[in-house]
Amino acid sequence: MSSPASGAVAPSLDNWLPKLILSLRDYSARKFGQDLAAGVTVGLVALPLAMAFGISSGATPQAGLYTAVIAGFLISALGGSRVQIGGPTGAFVVIVAGIIAKYGIGGLTVVTLMAGAMLVVMGATGLGSAVRFIPRPVTIGFTNGIALLIASTEIKDFFGLTTPAVPSEFLPRMRVLAENFGTANWAAIGVALFSLAVVVFLPRWTKRIPGSIVALLLCTGASVLFHLPIETIGSKFGGIPRGFPPFAIPDMSHVNIVPLIPAAFTVATLAAIESLLSAVVADGMSGDRHNSNVELIAQGIANLCSPLFGGIPATGAIARTATNVRSGAKSPVAGMIHALTLLGILLVAAPVAKFIPLATLAAVLFVVAYNMGEWREIRVILRLSRADILVWAATFGLTVLADLTVAVEVGMALAALLYIYRISETTSVTPVTEDYLRAGYAHILQDKQLPPYVMILRIHGPFLFGTTEKLAEATRDLTTFPPVLALRLRNMTALDATGLHAIAVLAKRLRESGRTLLLCGARDQPQALISESALADEIGRENILPHVDAALARAREVYEDFGGVGAEFAEDMGKARV
Repeated sequence: MSSPASGAVAPSLDNWLPKLILSLRDYSARKFGQDLAAGVTVGLVALPLAMAFGISSGATPQAGLYTAVIAGFLISALGGSRVQIGGPTGAFVVIVAGIIAKYGIGGLTVVTLMAGAMLVVMGATGLGSAVRFIPRPVTIGFTNGIALLIASTEIKDFFGLTTPAVPSEFLPRMRVLAENFGTANWAAIGVALFSLAVVVFLPRWTKRIPGSIVALLLCTGASVLFHLPIETIGSKFGGIPRGFPPFAIPDMSHVNIVPLIPAAFTVATLAAIESLLSAVVADGMSGDRHNSNVELIAQGIANLCSPLFGGIPATGAIARTATNVRSGAKSPVAGMIHALTLLGILLVAAPVAKFIPLATLAAVLFVVAYNMGEWREIRVILRLSRADILVWAATFGLTVLADLTVAVEVGMALAALLYIYRISETTSVTPVTEDYLRAGYAHILQDKQLPPYVMILRIHGPFLFGTTEKLAEATRDLTTFPPVLALRLRNMTALDATGLHAIAVLAKRLRESGRTLLLCGARDQPQALISESALADEIGRENILPHVDAALARAREVYEDFGGVGAEFAEDMGKARV
């Protein structure tokens, strides 16, 4: 009697267990060796990034390192992804700098603690999936805006400018930088350009050695040997203290919590978006499947603990997570080793950090800003409807000119209005005529014979932001799919940029697996959006068909030219049906 009971409880218990515990069930010495190599590699990659994020956030370089150590360890140990790497990220730079400028370090501490509590509640109540209700034009808009703001904060150090206090607002900041551009330091510019070249071009020759670490070592050595007249961590911050991150319970008695709630909500929302997006990227690279709610709980705990050790907000880091996977990580142990590697550097090599040029860290963040900006997506957005372009432009403009909180709020409000409008447009009242009936014959499935080399998936209802996860879930394991997949869009009543992106992602996954995607039967609004977007060219306009009959004919053409896995799959399916 005990066996069935335990079998019934185990699956639900696993849904709330960290991936570390699940990974240790079949752990081995070989996996530990792979995790060790990956963890050390990611730790070295994270070293300059953590310091740079700490500085550009308006805090100190050690604040970034403390966050990477404490939050990075907890996110890996308690999280819902096998290979997620957590720590300070570029997404937080602008909002953290704004909070510090307005409320001081004490205000940032309260905001981080409140955001951590919100994340724990989101995960514990199963709201991890709610993050998908943010439409793509909004996420692209504030990602573009954040990247531009990060780059603007690094201009001073990149060019070695001597300026008065630089404002936190974009336009006043650019005005101050322009007025003082004549103070540029040519030694700093040389170091920055050399660092930039190393970070950009070294990966083209070898991916084994992080370009940022090479730039850091070479430029730090040059600043010591040649006594370069440039600003360093030591000249600006007095160096980095050696030792463990110091534990201290912050004094919050003088802090007014109410004005900080919007900022805390923004930090929590951004942490949730960034961490789950990073986890999705990790899933695609590693073949695993993350647990959104467990991941959010871990992110919340990490943000509750980080400020107690002098840290700043943390979340999942996409670039470091990708590096972790490419380096061979097999479990969360790699992420924990990444944090311990940084701790070891703090304990042993912290005094050397005072010689690190700020120009080198600025160059590293320039590359980060470019990579996180998703600039290619702007061209995609500009081919969408005017309403989608308006949502993107409003979010982007407000992120740069106002602040991220206002940008997300306005972007979401515009997206909600657009959602309501599109849903209202799906309602129609039309008479049933002979022509209508005849036109529908080519769309019906009941009289069709489906060959083994094609599968048809139908999308029923509006395919807008908040619903696209259903397509990803239905196509998670492409190894079970035949060589041709047809999406039947006859009953898809509305489509937006997020839904369009989801179809594009599926098309890319199918193409990489040697399969072909067909679209058929789209109604007026989805058909117009698909035709005007880049998706039509990516899929191939010959693969966008008016109805099921045409899709089956096209599938036959594709299959006749097809070889390899598709032919084998179709042959096996044919035998199975017989």
